[in-house]
Amino acid sequence: MQDPRFQSNLSSTYQPIKCSINCNCDNEGVQCTYERRYAEMSSSSGVLGEDIVSFGNESELVPQLAVFGCETLETGDLYSQRADGIMGLGRGRLSVMDQLVDKRVIDDSFSLCYGGMGIGGGAMVLGAIPSPPGMVFTHSDPFRSPYYNIELKEIHVAGKPLKLSPKVFDQRHGTVLDSGTTYAYLPEEAFLAFKDALIKKIHFLKRVHGPDPSYNDICFSGAGRDVTQLSKIFPEVDMVFNNGQKWSLSPENYLFWHTKVSGAYCLGIFKNADSTTLLGGILVRNTLVTYDRENDKIGFWKTNCSELGKRLNYVSAPPPSQLPSDSQNRSTEILPPVVPVDLSQNVFTGRLDMLWWEQHIWAVSAGAMVALIFVVLTLGMWLLWNNRRQEIGAYEPVGAVVPEQELQPL
Repeated sequence: MQDPRFQSNLSSTYQPIKCSINCNCDNEGVQCTYERRYAEMSSSSGVLGEDIVSFGNESELVPQLAVFGCETLETGDLYSQRADGIMGLGRGRLSVMDQLVDKRVIDDSFSLCYGGMGIGGGAMVLGAIPSPPGMVFTHSDPFRSPYYNIELKEIHVAGKPLKLSPKVFDQRHGTVLDSGTTYAYLPEEAFLAFKDALIKKIHFLKRVHGPDPSYNDICFSGAGRDVTQLSKIFPEVDMVFNNGQKWSLSPENYLFWHTKVSGAYCLGIFKNADSTTLLGGILVRNTLVTYDRENDKIGFWKTNCSELGKRLNYVSAPPPSQLPSDSQNRSTEILPPVVPVDLSQNVFTGRLDMLWWEQHIWAVSAGAMVALIFVVLTLGMWLLWNNRRQEIGAYEPVGAVVPEQELQPL
């Protein structure tokens, strides 16, 4: 069942984001618009608005003023899925996460935990939480790409490393962790090595056709319906990072249920025509993943995500600043103004220089002002172009070569 449609005209605190040079405008030139397109050809488009956003009854975050997209059109899987919309957590000034960080309501960190196979559920934590003992971390370079990169060095199957160069996981965008992608995609060389190593360990299982004849899925029958017993049949897989730490995957992290053959499972890792290594939601089932953006690292910790609330001690978020009243002016600018540089430092080194400056003070001052204005305008135009490109441009997912579906359901 879907939630009621948001009716902005019934909200006394809703404000449209007015059209400006910082955004794409509607046909009337009045309001900012947005559009996002995704790999499976679904899309979301509408207008940008600002209102007080709440985070649910179980959240310690009090309602906050935030800019968000108010959908007027939804297509593809975004329209047919059970969820009402999408919440982006990428690196972007307009993401709810970044807005909360900019307000200093939360630390620059968030965590996701997806429920296990056949169970679902899970949790999302906005802000920093104490790292559980045994959490495995890897560095995440924010300058490598606009995505959340991790430094993958090796893959082990049943304790044995695949015979691959570490460079295979560092091509193009490197190794990307994408919570919005369902499955995992490896470069061809890595995929073939992984598939061969896995099949050698489960040669006694019967190969069967996949549930959808449109795809050449790799599936096996004879493993039984009890997911808790899969580790007795399928091998453990380890992701080894550059720092030597190891992230271990159980079978539910690389398999999905065959929907037409009882007791059969299919491989949820595919060959990527792109050289990027793309790791999606299936790999992090029953895994608390902490995106510690403040310290440029990502952590992994195996847990029961459906019961996560009972196992974590949540840190209370600091109280936010007072929300503006209707009588207060609220900024609807997406970008801050460019701040001029203070050039009031004393640069004179001797009496002869002082005399020369004194004799030519007006000419020099005029030249300096022209140069300063040129620099500020150039910097301002670059900042506007760069943010416009990042915020308004359509999101193009990383190298997924088969139609994607939203994470729920797997």
